[in-house]
Amino acid sequence: MAEAGSKVASMILSAVERCPLLVYPSSSMCLLLVGYLSFLIIAELVLPGKRILGVILPDNTRIVYRCTGFSSTILLLALLGIGAKFLGLPLTVSWWLLASGYTSKSKTSSLKPHVTGSILHDWWFGVQLNPQLLGLDFKFFWIRAGMMGWLLINLSIAAQQIQLHGNLSLSMLLYQSFVAIYVLDYFWFEEYMTSTWDIIAEKFGFMLVFGDLVWIPFTFSIQGWWLLKHTVDLTVFAAILNIIVFIFGYTIFRGSNRQKHLFKKDPKALIWGQPAKTIGGKLLVSGYWGIARHCNYLGDLLLALSFSLPCGTISMVPYFYPIYLLVLLIWRERRDEAKCKEKYKGVWMEYCKVVHWRIFPGIY
Repeated sequence: MAEAGSKVASMILSAVERCPLLVYPSSSMCLLLVGYLSFLIIAELVLPGKRILGVILPDNTRIVYRCTGFSSTILLLALLGIGAKFLGLPLTVSWWLLASGYTSKSKTSSLKPHVTGSILHDWWFGVQLNPQLLGLDFKFFWIRAGMMGWLLINLSIAAQQIQLHGNLSLSMLLYQSFVAIYVLDYFWFEEYMTSTWDIIAEKFGFMLVFGDLVWIPFTFSIQGWWLLKHTVDLTVFAAILNIIVFIFGYTIFRGSNRQKHLFKKDPKALIWGQPAKTIGGKLLVSGYWGIARHCNYLGDLLLALSFSLPCGTISMVPYFYPIYLLVLLIWRERRDEAKCKEKYKGVWMEYCKVVHWRIFPGIY
């Protein structure tokens, strides 16, 4: 496993170092990607997993999601551990999504085409909310592929460092542990994803196709790549503080998402042991959601910071991920606030008076 992972990391690192401005994927890399996605499709169909009803859409329909991400990840890691060796998709998929969206005659909220008149806009942001093929929800599936790819690349990086130095540095151990917990936790609680902004609000176009399959695994792992070439003298005290940041971020992130998901499934669910308090019967103001309107973003940002802290402070390169995520989430929060203001009108204004802060309590 270590030898195979190390070879994968060496291949990618070598390609990055001599990468020209335009790179065409080799036939073997295309075959590897197709095989990876085919495995995930088969796993989706045959592995055990919860069947979760999504949120109620505007036309009162609900999508049934099959949550097999955790079992798929465990199976894939086991298969990679057994073998010693293993052998322009986003553009193609996004154009197919555009064409199928334009020709769709469906009136359901999931498949109804949302055409703006600009081909570039529709291609980038997507036309349909939840495009499907043979019962497979593309958006839900694509996120799974990206998150699993992130973990696999990280494990390859860890294997490379073990081969080069005989062990993992403290910094690499912390980074690898934090990301592994984050990804495996994502799949263990995969059903919570069905009530997030990505699933219920974002249409599926090139932005999410490229973002999920390429951007997530290859840029979110930048800290690992950086640690392969740089030595960080991390003190025990710094490591403990790093762990505290991770635990604090994880508690907020997982707790807030859990509260939101439980409330959407059952408005009478208890939040911190008390009946849920709402504004207008729809907007939750209990638990974390009474502290900030997007408290889950705060948890996610703290987690992102904890992934980069093991790299120390000698370079800003490993901090690309938390900086990027900060910009992304503020942009997303602004779009979300605009949509909620339009949807809930006066109720939203009353809600904002009760929950003053957007993401950072006392700051923003």
